[in-house]
Amino acid sequence: MTASTAQTKESLHSELFASLASLLRSYTGLHGLHRNGVAAVEYREKIIRVRSGEEWLTLARDHEIITWTRENGSAGTVELTEAGNLRAAVVEQPMDLAAEQWARELMQ
Repeated sequence: MTASTAQTKESLHSELFASLASLLRSYTGLHGLHRNGVAAVEYREKIIRVRSGEEWLTLARDHEIITWTRENGSAGTVELTEAGNLRAAVVEQPMDLAAEQWARELMQ
């Protein structure tokens, strides 16, 4: 892989990660409407933190690998594909569906 190709892939993963933060903002807002709940979504280049009351989710990106951690100690990794999907060991799903699922869990 050339330096130019690596830089292009890193730029793509960075943009997709920013999109994931935006989706989390939107979905936590939507799920918070019916219970008057709010979530704080903090985005940095390689970290997304989402907090709602005692519930929280941290996503840390290392190139295309995203490591997620929850307040209860559960954790895992997913791969951010060039198509904008999140791929786990056994399943691949569109990024928006993953964001909606995380938001729903956080805003319960």
